Amino acid sequence: MTDKERNKDEQWQQKLTPEQFNICRLKATEPPFTGKYVDCKKEGIYQCICCGNPLFDSTTKYDSGSGWPSFWDVLSEHSVAEHTDVSHGMRRVEVTCKSCGAHLGHVFEDGPQPTGLRYCINSAALDLKERS
Repeated sequence: MTDKERNKDEQWQQKLTPEQFNICRLKATEPPFTGKYVDCKKEGIYQCICCGNPLFDSTTKYDSGSGWPSFWDVLSEHSVAEHTDVSHGMRRVEVTCKSCGAHLGHVFEDGPQPTGLRYCINSAALDLKERS
């Protein structure tokens, strides 16, 4: 790790809680059914906890039964990036914030129409800005 990377990690550790840092910067996962947004029905825009980038609209959130907040679409083409993830002996698609690179979760092809996608996202990576 370079000094620049170490300094950036120190800045993230000061801004984020230990759980948020482990999930967003170290690619950990919160236990299922423990996140604050799993059962949330409030309306608004879910943003990246690290940088505030708008990610998902609550109108695309649904109960997938997976234990994590699930969305069937992203807010815009500027919201997330997708990367191949071959960790844990399986092939998945990792979802990161397109602005700051924070790990958000994974996307699967078993969601509802119209997209057929299930963005399975850690609550700790999100901040809901409620509609007034």
